[in-house]
Amino acid sequence: GHSRFYWLGRTLVMWLGGFLGFVIIDYLSVGLHFDDWYTAFIAAGVVGILNAMFWPVLTRILLPFMVFTVGIGALLLNAFLLWLASDLVAGFTIEGPALILTPIAMAAVTAVLSAILTIDDDATYYRSVIRKFKKGKIKFDEKPGVVFLEIDGLAFNILSEALEKGAMPTLKKWLENGTHRVMPWETDLSSQTGASQAGILHGNNHNIPAFRWVEKDKNNKIMVSTGLADAPVIEKRISDGNGLLACHGASRTNLFSGDAGDVIFTYSQLKDLGRFYSRAWYYVYSYPSNFARIVALFLWDVLLDLASQIVHWIKNIQPRIKRGLIYPFVRAGANVFLREVTTAVVIGDMLDGKIDVAYVTYLGYDEIAHHSGTRDWDAFHALKKLDMQFHRLDNARKYSPRPYHLVVQSDHGQTNGATFLQRYGLSLEDLVRDLMPPETRIYSELSSNEDHFGQAIQNPIEDSKKYIMGRSEPVVDESRYIFDTTVKKADETPVIKGKVLGYLQRHQIGELHSKVSSANAQVIVLASGNLGLIYLTEHVDRLTFEQIKTIYPDLIPGLVQHEGVGFVMVSSKEHGPMAMGREGIHYLKDGTIEGEDPLTPFGPRAHEHLLRTDSFQYAPDILVNSFYDGEKNEVAAFEELVGSHGGLGGEQTQPFILYPSKWSMGSEEIVGAEKLYKVLKKQLEQL
Repeated sequence: GHSRFYWLGRTLVMWLGGFLGFVIIDYLSVGLHFDDWYTAFIAAGVVGILNAMFWPVLTRILLPFMVFTVGIGALLLNAFLLWLASDLVAGFTIEGPALILTPIAMAAVTAVLSAILTIDDDATYYRSVIRKFKKGKIKFDEKPGVVFLEIDGLAFNILSEALEKGAMPTLKKWLENGTHRVMPWETDLSSQTGASQAGILHGNNHNIPAFRWVEKDKNNKIMVSTGLADAPVIEKRISDGNGLLACHGASRTNLFSGDAGDVIFTYSQLKDLGRFYSRAWYYVYSYPSNFARIVALFLWDVLLDLASQIVHWIKNIQPRIKRGLIYPFVRAGANVFLREVTTAVVIGDMLDGKIDVAYVTYLGYDEIAHHSGTRDWDAFHALKKLDMQFHRLDNARKYSPRPYHLVVQSDHGQTNGATFLQRYGLSLEDLVRDLMPPETRIYSELSSNEDHFGQAIQNPIEDSKKYIMGRSEPVVDESRYIFDTTVKKADETPVIKGKVLGYLQRHQIGELHSKVSSANAQVIVLASGNLGLIYLTEHVDRLTFEQIKTIYPDLIPGLVQHEGVGFVMVSSKEHGPMAMGREGIHYLKDGTIEGEDPLTPFGPRAHEHLLRTDSFQYAPDILVNSFYDGEKNEVAAFEELVGSHGGLGGEQTQPFILYPSKWSMGSEEIVGAEKLYKVLKKQLEQL
C-alpha cells in the first residue's frame, strides 16, 4: 500500500489540478467566473469534497444512465456538482458551456500533473476494493482466470522492433523476467479480423473469404464482417456454443462474442442493448474525473493526428494517403476512447473476480497503421500507450481476489506499401471495367477496410457525401448506354400530331433509373487490403475458368498481365483451382507448376490457404492478390490504405502470441486461427 504522505500528495495534486482547470476556463470566458484566485482555490476544494461525498452514491444510482449515454451522463453529473459548489461558495459562478468544459480541463491538468509526479490514478479505486475485501464482501478464488489482450493488426516483426526501441517496456519486462514467452503464428486467408476472430473465438472461420464477400444466392447480398445486421448472422453460422469464452467469459470490444455471457462493445451483439450493460462499467465511472480525463485525452489525440498529417505533408513522407478532417475523430475513438474504456472495464472485471476468461481487443494500432504506416512514429506511439494499459492491468492483478494470467496476442499483421491506385493511376474496379464490355454494370466497394468501429462513424457520412456529390462513374457509363440506344429508337419512331397532348397528360411516370447497386450489378468488385474479389453475378453458381474465358475473354488475361497483380485464382472445370501469374501457373489440386510458380513470394503455405478458400461456398469467381515485393516488404492495397491486410504477402499474415511461460503451446507451428483456438481452449481446460 501507499503511505499517508502519498495520499496527502495525491489530494493536493487533485486540488491543484482543479484550481488550474478553473483558471483556464475562466480565462476562456465561457461561463465560469470567480472574484479572485483565493475564491477559485476554495471552490476547487469544495468540488473535491462534494465529489468525495456524493459521487460514489450517485454513480451507483445513475450507472445505467451513464452507460447508455456513453459517458455523457458522467459529464452531466460533473456539471451538477460544479453548479452545487457555485451555490455554496460566494464569488464563484458557473453556467453554460463552462459546466461541461470545466471538468474536462480539471481532469486534463490533473492527468498531466499525475504523470509528471508519477501518481497512480488507479490507486484510489484499488484502495476501496481492498477495503471491501477486508470486510469480506469479495471471496477469494484460487482458480486462475485468463485475460486475452489482442493488439489488432500488430505483426510479430513490428512487436520485436517495438520491444527493441523501448516502446513496450512492460512486455519487455515480462519477457526478460521469464514470466512470458512470445512466438509468431500464421493467419488464414484472408488475414483480417473477421476471419481471425471467428477462428480464435469460435474455432470456426469457414466460409469467410474476406472482410466483405458476396452471397449470390441471396440477391447478391454483400456480407460485411462489421455490419450491424451481418455480424450477428455470421456469428450464428460459426458458433456451436463452445466458444473460447463460453465458460463464465467476457467479450470486450470484439467482432464476435466467443459465446460469452457478458459482452461490452461486441459487434455481433451491439443490437441487443440489454447485453450492453455490465457491472464492470462501474470502474469507468468510479471516480469523478475519469470520464472527463478520457474526453481530454480524446481531444488531445485529435490534435496529435492533425499535427501528424501536417508533418507527413511537410516531410513528404511516402506512401501517404489523404486522411481528411473526419478521420482524426475516428482514430481518437479507437486509439483513446475505446482503449481507456476497455482497460477500465477489464480492471473492473479483474477486481470483481467473477470472470474466468476475458478477451479484449485494442484497435488503436491497427487504425493508425492503416493511415500512417506500420512503422510510423504514430504507430509506435500508439503501442507505447497500449503498453501503459498493460502495466495498469498488471497492477490490477495484485488487488484481484483471484490470480489472473495475462496473454497478449494479435489477430493479423499489416504490410506497408503505396496503394494500387497510387502506383498505377487506376483502381481495381477501373482495371476490371477496362477489360469488360462498356455497357457492363459494375458495382464496387473498395473503401477503407475499417475492421471495426470506424465504420459506424464514417459510413453514414460517406453515404451522404456520395448522395450529395451525385452518381458515380458506373452510373454515368450505364446512363450513356441507355441514352444512346433510346436515341436510336426515337429516330425510328415518328411523332403523330394530336398525340402529344395526350402523351403529356396521361403518361405514367416510372421510377427514375437508379444507380448500380449490388442487386442489379453484373459484376461486383470488392477489396480486403491487397486481396481483390470479383463476382460475376449474372450467374448464381461460381463460374469456371472456361466459362469466364468464353463470356469475358479479356478479363483473366488482363488481370494476370497487369504488373500490380501477383496472382489470380480461378477454378477450372478441367484442372481445379489455379493460381495464375504472368510467368506461370500453380495447379493447386495436384501441386504441379507450369513455368515459374507465382506463389513463391507468398510463403510456403500459400497453396494451402488458397485451396481452403477455393472450397468456400462464397469464394469469388476471380480472386486477385497484388504483388509482394520481398526486398521492400511492400504490397499494393486495392483500398486507399498505407498499411493493409486481408491478402497474402509479407507481415500481414504473421501475428504473434505472448503467453505465460508455464503454458505448453505444443511443438507444432500454429497455422490458422482455428488451430490457435484449439491450443488456447486446451490451456483454459487445464487451468
